[in-house]
Amino acid sequence: MNLKPKQFKFIKYHKGRNKGVTFKRNNLLYGNYGLKSISNGFLNFNQIESARKSIVRHLGKNSKFWIRILTDKVITKKPLEVRMGKGKGAVFDWVSVIKPGLIIFEVFNLNRILVLKALFSASQKLSIKTELCF
Repeated sequence: MNLKPKQFKFIKYHKGRNKGVTFKRNNLLYGNYGLKSISNGFLNFNQIESARKSIVRHLGKNSKFWIRILTDKVITKKPLEVRMGKGKGAVFDWVSVIKPGLIIFEVFNLNRILVLKALFSASQKLSIKTELCF
């Protein structure tokens, strides 16, 4: 499963600033429980995938599960011991920009205790602070 976009306008973007709160994607759409971010940061594919595996392991096959974020920003990096100049570095990683209030995962299940355990274990895999939303 690859969470990078199939098509994009430019390969390398500017860094930008990650400030403020989000006003989009901050409500539950599909499920009745969700994992909401309360801090700024970046999440790469490995973090999202390990959190997804943790949730699926706890919930089993009798519940619905949605990932609401996409890794659509490129992080570039130059190799070690390379002098300044000579253009922008090569693509290093794809990340998702996270702002406070963004819903990361959604779950539909009627067993509240099971969902709370699953989302708590998923929040331990992420590099940002999160909270559960109902």
